[in-house]
Amino acid sequence: MRTLNLALGQINTIVGDFERNFEKIVEFIEKAKKAGVEIIAFPELSITGYPPEDLLLKPEFIDDNLKYLEKLLPHTAGITAIVGFVDRVDDIFNAAAILHNKKIAGVYHKIFLPNYGVFDEDRYFQAGEKVKVFSLNDIWFGVNICEDIWYPGGPSRDQALYGGAEIIINISSSPYHYGKARDRYRMLSVRAADNDVIVAYVNLVGGQDELVFDGNSMVVSEEGRLLAKAGCFEEQLLMVTLNPADVFKKRLHDPRRRKEKRLVAVEEKVERIALPPLPRKARKEKLASEIIDFLDPTAEVYRALVTGLRDYVRKNNFQKVVLGISGGIDSALVATIAVDALGHENVIGVSMPSSYTSSSSKSDARLLAENLKIKFYEIPITNLYQAYLKELEPIFQGREMDITEENIQARIRGNLLMALSNKFGWLVLATGNKSEVSVGYCTLYGDMVGGFSVIKDVPKTMVYELAQYRNHQAGFDLIPENILKKAPSAELRPDQKDTDSLPPYDVLDPILRAYVEEDISFEDIVSRGFEEEAVKRVIRMVDGNEYKRRQAAPGIKITHRAFGKERRFPITNRYNRSS
Repeated sequence: MRTLNLALGQINTIVGDFERNFEKIVEFIEKAKKAGVEIIAFPELSITGYPPEDLLLKPEFIDDNLKYLEKLLPHTAGITAIVGFVDRVDDIFNAAAILHNKKIAGVYHKIFLPNYGVFDEDRYFQAGEKVKVFSLNDIWFGVNICEDIWYPGGPSRDQALYGGAEIIINISSSPYHYGKARDRYRMLSVRAADNDVIVAYVNLVGGQDELVFDGNSMVVSEEGRLLAKAGCFEEQLLMVTLNPADVFKKRLHDPRRRKEKRLVAVEEKVERIALPPLPRKARKEKLASEIIDFLDPTAEVYRALVTGLRDYVRKNNFQKVVLGISGGIDSALVATIAVDALGHENVIGVSMPSSYTSSSSKSDARLLAENLKIKFYEIPITNLYQAYLKELEPIFQGREMDITEENIQARIRGNLLMALSNKFGWLVLATGNKSEVSVGYCTLYGDMVGGFSVIKDVPKTMVYELAQYRNHQAGFDLIPENILKKAPSAELRPDQKDTDSLPPYDVLDPILRAYVEEDISFEDIVSRGFEEEAVKRVIRMVDGNEYKRRQAAPGIKITHRAFGKERRFPITNRYNRSS
């Protein structure tokens, strides 16, 4: 029986850390060898880390990446390793190297270069043209890269139909957003069934700036059924024994393949490369495979936030983080995520009450800190605030108090957090959510201060869902119940509530989702049942606060469309269909 022992190396790389990425790849190759694996595949651009962005414009970066590819060769004795790297011919290519028994047996260049959302690959790479398949011990497999497999008539079809590939190995670095893992599985299942081919998909895992990669590597049968699946947000060596005979049986019942195949000469479409046989063992052990189920959507988002924060902090060489804890839901959730990501000993909470801060907010902040077992400081800002007002009084004379005085309080707090950061080397975490950031309900150089904004892409309604999820996991009110129940307030003036300035969040968030993430027009949003004036007001606030978002800290992408790289609007902009 023809069988293939395959492994997918779901690893966490660091952009530009060639030595660490090399060591990680070697570590997984050695594990695979011991298990009797014949082919192991690693994620897209696994040598350089993903995405390398403008590092690709440095010739020395390309040189170093090629040196480390060569350095891998001795470690591939007795095994085939598929590794993502940057190839250089007359241009540079997003490439996969097929390293076979200490030699480079072939190189595949990515054909479809994404240039939407967070992707900008046309900026850097030349597109590949040639589709390739390889044989190992009489089993034919095709290799392609990430975006290539999303196209129904793309390389996967040509490799399976014209090249005779029984297995497609796709190496990927596909960033996470809410629900994407299940979307990928549906796509891979269709691609496998349509092409009568086994699909093995290996994905990157870990955080890189605003992006987080979920892993969820998987192997799908020629019928679209899961054969093996890795977990999410963790490194894993996923192994499986494949039987291509099942592919041949299915193809015998598919006459459309014969008709379509006659239309194009194989040599026009596919280059076929036979790899020298690897030594066969007298008795090949079948690999134990596993299928780790998809996470519940809320759990998935929470794990993404923990992973994104942990890797941002660790990969940028920070040890501890500090954040303001107001007694509100946003800072409570961020503090909880930080403890889960970094450990309670590496999180510092600071309460900075003013004369407008309620006694319940003070006690809630302290109780949260006690529950999380974090170091906690209280620095009242009343005297500092009064000093500001006194110095500004001659200039402000005759003018009523307004949002200016509210913002002064927020900026005092931001200043104190930055002082602690400078003195102790702690990374400041901003605590604003997507709803606030969208409409500018935040203070520039105040509560927006920070090196990283954990829930920047999390709508307010989801903030509550995540807090309730974490309390359920804890088995008690880790985040105090009063924080979840009380009306949201910035507490910058007497009896202030968020709804004084904004629509209720259960109204605001669907409008924002339609306008920001779906690009729905004013008229169509109103047609969904929202009040016309509310929609106009929200759109004006979103459009008028682009300047704030440009100056905000980076934060983890969670939704289908995040601010920053993914949504790019001019600050100077007079276009408004809702006016």
